[in-house]
Amino acid sequence: MTTQARRSPDAAGLGRRRFLQAGAGFGALTLTGGLAGRALAQTPTLDMWWWGEQELPGLQAYLDKAIAAFDLAQITPMLQDTAVVISQFQTAAAAGNPPDIQYLWNGIYHMESVWLGYLAALSDVMDPGILAASNHGPLSRFDGKVWRMGWYPLPMPWYFNKDLFDRAGLNADAPPATWDGLLAACEALKTAGIEPFGGGVQDGYWAEWYLTHALSQNLDTVGDAVNLFIGDLDFREPRYHQHWVKLAELRDAGFLNKDMASLELYPGIDLCVNGQLGICSSIGTRLPADAKTTNGRIGCMTLPVFGQGKLAGRPVVDMQGLGISAGSEAPDIAARFLEFLNAPEQLASFWEATGWIPAASGFDDSVISDPSVKDLWTRWGKGNNITNITNLMPGQFYEQAAIPTGQNIITAGMSGEEAGELAARVAQEWRDFNPDLVETYRKWAAELSAG
Repeated sequence: MTTQARRSPDAAGLGRRRFLQAGAGFGALTLTGGLAGRALAQTPTLDMWWWGEQELPGLQAYLDKAIAAFDLAQITPMLQDTAVVISQFQTAAAAGNPPDIQYLWNGIYHMESVWLGYLAALSDVMDPGILAASNHGPLSRFDGKVWRMGWYPLPMPWYFNKDLFDRAGLNADAPPATWDGLLAACEALKTAGIEPFGGGVQDGYWAEWYLTHALSQNLDTVGDAVNLFIGDLDFREPRYHQHWVKLAELRDAGFLNKDMASLELYPGIDLCVNGQLGICSSIGTRLPADAKTTNGRIGCMTLPVFGQGKLAGRPVVDMQGLGISAGSEAPDIAARFLEFLNAPEQLASFWEATGWIPAASGFDDSVISDPSVKDLWTRWGKGNNITNITNLMPGQFYEQAAIPTGQNIITAGMSGEEAGELAARVAQEWRDFNPDLVETYRKWAAELSAG
């Protein structure tokens, strides 16, 4: 998610993340009195700028506890406002005064800091086994190195309301897996007086989420998404705008909820949870509460398959992460802290504080008792998943193509072919305006395609 016509990393957090509740706070480890005070004065001090309490309540309590247990340094944490996560770090890095440890969103939201020389390669300072076990994901790699540690995952399922499926005579234990199956399920829901499919697109984020699920169905590799932006592939080819054609098909069949244009993302999800909408796109961190609200009657599925690409039908998982500033005066100690966060007892503490799953494979997931969450984690988190490809998009493309195409198909009658033309034109304009970035993106695409 990004802001209007973003051509620099500066505004990335303000738009793509602005729908999350913004907040700011400060925390610090303090120790007073006699010998303890003198010992602290001799301990290295590291600054950590982080984010996540806004989407995962309990994260601050966990982090404060972890900092108190770490004895190699005094960590001074600062919870960043959603709007300045990227710009605040990059401004400090450019001025030569960055934090030692920085929270990093996925893909382009930290990769631009890599290209600017603001991040240290974690593969140079962290234990390789611990770093790999953090499940940092493919978008954390560039130039043969890893620049970000995985912290916690964001599975991206499609919800379906099992009670509504029952009312429509559908099998709530076997949601549709193919596009024809989806159309049949939507028809059954509509016949039963239930709005079948949708959510809220007013703020644009539903269009982004739909794109990451649907465009990927005709891609063979994650790198193909980048190839569309740099011009090696073309949105005007039917294969690469079929996802928008399919969205228009749902619109023309009357399967989208009628108030979709006037609702924002999360109120749209609430429709499904509250029994007013059959199927919607959601995010995994909501599931524990939503499953509790519905007594386990929310099911999770992938977007039914229509595409022919190798990525079709695979679950989507985004990943939040942490990194180390290239300007840190103590990168080795910062690396020890990141390794410390991956210790089994710290992973257990993360779960206890947040009720959510940490990224590292060392987490003992036998503690997950909610069958809905366990199923989601088994099929998405531990399954053959793919990353969120919208994290690869240049900001200009995101703002001028990814969001308006979905919105205009739903609200203004745009066709899938017209959406492909718009996307191709915006991609060309971005290439013309940013020729220096095209080759960098091409190198990134080659690495992503190589696996």
